[in-house]
Amino acid sequence: MKSRIMWVGFAITAVALILFSVLSAEVYYQASVSHSEEYLRGYVSAFEGESPASFTPQYASDASERLGGARVTFLTPEGEIISDSLEGETGMRTDRPEVVSAMEHGEGFHVRSSATAGDEMAYFCKSFDGYMVRVSILTSSLWEIYVQSLPMVLVFLVVDAGLCLLITYLSTGFMLRPMDQIVKDAATKKQVATKCSELRPIAELINRLNEEAEEKMREVDEEKELVLKAQKSKNEFISNITHEMNTPLTSIKGFAELLSTGGMQGESAQRAAKIILSQSERLTSLVACIINYNEIDGDELPAYEVNATKIARETLELLEPSVKERNLTVTAQIEDDVVLMSRYERITQIFGNLIRNAIRYNRDGGSIAVVLTKEEFSVTDTGIGIAEENIDRIFERFFTVDKSHGGQNGGFGLGLAVVRKLCRKAGWELSVQSKLGEGTAFRIRFAK
Repeated sequence: MKSRIMWVGFAITAVALILFSVLSAEVYYQASVSHSEEYLRGYVSAFEGESPASFTPQYASDASERLGGARVTFLTPEGEIISDSLEGETGMRTDRPEVVSAMEHGEGFHVRSSATAGDEMAYFCKSFDGYMVRVSILTSSLWEIYVQSLPMVLVFLVVDAGLCLLITYLSTGFMLRPMDQIVKDAATKKQVATKCSELRPIAELINRLNEEAEEKMREVDEEKELVLKAQKSKNEFISNITHEMNTPLTSIKGFAELLSTGGMQGESAQRAAKIILSQSERLTSLVACIINYNEIDGDELPAYEVNATKIARETLELLEPSVKERNLTVTAQIEDDVVLMSRYERITQIFGNLIRNAIRYNRDGGSIAVVLTKEEFSVTDTGIGIAEENIDRIFERFFTVDKSHGGQNGGFGLGLAVVRKLCRKAGWELSVQSKLGEGTAFRIRFAK
């Protein structure tokens, strides 16, 4: 960058120097022409009152010597040469601009290359009583002035290059120091700052890019974490399915082998057949639960108004045999005309899973309270409760309070996972409160 600044500075100053030289030469040339005109006017005035009879070639030559070698020409009023300090000059000069001007206006001035001398000459001609006098002197042309000034211009250009190199070396370090500091800070700090107002937009841009880069890195880390969680969840899902299916399959295979070898007869064979049928139904139910759970994410059917009051009452009526079997007391506070924006099967699954859990994990002779209002739905039981360390896990797939897969409560651990997924899809808030050995309360607050 330093060399670039130096060359740019040199180019600018060089162009300025050349332009200045050209303009100076032009000014000098015009001033020289103007001075020549004044000198010639003074020379010509010296011949005022002379007699044309004295204008011999010798007189013209003597006059030229007195005027420092200036060419002197005497002419008739009609423009014909009487005598000239330049030998051999005769004839008419009515084609010369200065002569024409003197004949018309009394005097004339012109600068041109002389047709006879071959040099750049300045001519001044003045008309007197009965004669005209023309005096000319050698002068420099504009091009000659340019050529004469060229060596000095070249010297100035060399000096200019040296000065540009020196100034660039001294100044760029000072000028670029804030930029260098920004670059160093950008490499080591999250935020950069500068006292130079001109560099503040750059510092702000660097800070904004750093923030965007950090945000991208956070997103990458989050995505990586999500991928790892998804992989872990997938592995747990497969492990849980395998575990859930292993128990009934083991039972089915064991009893089937006994029956096929004739190892069981009579009532024992009938009992074995019932176990095989029960475990087969359990496997079928497990597969249905898994399919239902996975279909929730891809379910994009539109919601509509659902009579939640009717579904809650139907669910309690349907589960009444299970309630009586456990000798449970159910208290229901269900408002009339509670309408929710959802779908019938979704509300049925939510209400059914929560109430079935309250029955399944209750103690014999316990109680259940079901409340439905336009703002919320809650199910409270006096069952076995949930340990504090398991509160956050009860909504995980295949997590059950009863750790015996296929145990006495018969749950797969998918019911609450389905409830949470359906509540999130509807935008409802699901919460739980529980104390081990005292009972559990689930509450759903409907979106307004």
